Amino acid sequence: MAIISTTELATVSAGRKFGEAPTFTRQFVVEVDSPTTAQTDIVNSVGIVFLDPHPEAAYCVAFDTKVSNYNGSRWHYLVEWSYELPKQANTDKNPLSRPDIWKFTTSGLAVPALYYYDGDGNGDIRPLQNTANDYFEGVTTDVSVLQAHISGNRATFDFGLATLAQNALNDAPYLGGAKWCWKCEGISGQPAVEVVNEQELRYWQVEVTLKYRPDGWPLQIPNVGWNFIDAVGGAKKRVYVLDAQNNNEQVPSANPQPLNNDGSLKAAGGAPDILVRRVAPTINFSQYFGTPPN
Repeated sequence: MAIISTTELATVSAGRKFGEAPTFTRQFVVEVDSPTTAQTDIVNSVGIVFLDPHPEAAYCVAFDTKVSNYNGSRWHYLVEWSYELPKQANTDKNPLSRPDIWKFTTSGLAVPALYYYDGDGNGDIRPLQNTANDYFEGVTTDVSVLQAHISGNRATFDFGLATLAQNALNDAPYLGGAKWCWKCEGISGQPAVEVVNEQELRYWQVEVTLKYRPDGWPLQIPNVGWNFIDAVGGAKKRVYVLDAQNNNEQVPSANPQPLNNDGSLKAAGGAPDILVRRVAPTINFSQYFGTPPN
């Protein structure tokens, strides 16, 4: 069983559409000495392999091939190769050598409302309080978040990294954001298989989701409470207000009151400080996830 001859047909097809990449097709007639000649031998006889550039348009490469009988003959086969412009940069025959693919999306996120913009501009930011300087509880607002989806191929699925990175924050500036502004939403993987140089290659298709929040992921909590630390003696006491209708008697406050950093009660009318508390671990995002291509 052998190949007798291969002949490229003069009739080829090419397609172009405005705003899209062109496509090309080449056809070959392969004559064999036996109808049972292996299909792989027939395809390989034309001398083209996946990702070979088109002879007239090198930016398009061989992406798809198929074999069929030619004009009903058992000794002649039609081999057709289709050429396309790869959507992925630096495409490689080996899936483990292909670069990761990055995709970005935006969405909204409801967070506690702690500040407001006073006036028409954006320069005067003030604590969100009522006219009695009490903090509003349960009020939320939306912030814009950016999601990065990283798709790549790996020889194995790194279970250790998946558990380490879940909900972790960036420990240093990353992709234009300050530390603690990026969070790993999760890592998933599924098995895949391809044939490379006629050899079966099994690997994992892995996807990582990162989420960027401009104001950071640590908790931002108003430093208010129903208790305070007495400056004399250090005892914890209930916050109070003065009852003007009862000789300014101290009565327990119905609302939490602003505290100083030492736990003492702030002076009347003082705006509460915002406590920043990071409850998630940090990791090196550049080391584990890399950066998108230019």
